[in-house]
Amino acid sequence: MRPWSSVPIQENHEALVPLPAELQCMEPHPYAALGAPYGAGLSPFRLRQGVVDRLLQAQITLQRHQVPWRFAVFDAWRPVAVQAFMVNHAIREECKRRGVDPSQDSPGRRQAIADVGRFWAPPSESADSPPPHSTGGAVDLTLADAEGLELAMGGAIDAIGPISEPLHYAALAQQRPDGQEALWHRRRLALSQAMQAAGFAQHPNEWWHFSWGDQLWAWRTGAAQACYGRAPD
Repeated sequence: MRPWSSVPIQENHEALVPLPAELQCMEPHPYAALGAPYGAGLSPFRLRQGVVDRLLQAQITLQRHQVPWRFAVFDAWRPVAVQAFMVNHAIREECKRRGVDPSQDSPGRRQAIADVGRFWAPPSESADSPPPHSTGGAVDLTLADAEGLELAMGGAIDAIGPISEPLHYAALAQQRPDGQEALWHRRRLALSQAMQAAGFAQHPNEWWHFSWGDQLWAWRTGAAQACYGRAPD
């Protein structure tokens, strides 16, 4: 269970729509390239219409202050089957990184599972607690320059550990304002500020994850209920 899992959902039945050309999508899609089971003809680069509208608004705000940066969308809609696939993949990769056998129960494997769980939501099939990305209300994104090249943000999307926390470099940025850590911190802040100005809520552990309309968003903003439940495939 997540802290937001108990937030009630009043589904508004808004459609999932393709991301428009104004939003750069990172191709090939990273999870599809791993073999994640999206199903024939189902694009991950879709979000609820209200989320797309706010995402375009956020990019305008970003470019007003940080010309000529733009968003680069890493992941958007994610069905529960893909969530399950990626949780298992993340656990295997984290065990490998730590030198732990992922097929054997051990303290090291249990710790890896717990650490992965800070970032990857359980692939719940319950209508009362859908994973954020399965709602079409959550998006993972980073910044790119005018040529569409990703900017360094001080840590990869989906990295497991404190390096992924939005303010991970805040103290070092204050100590060394001309250092690389300060640059990464400023970029993370620019992303966060543009998204929050459009009404998005940021995942507390992930600099790249933002939501609007789902349970995480409602929990972080104090809204009485979410308006997006699990989106139909």
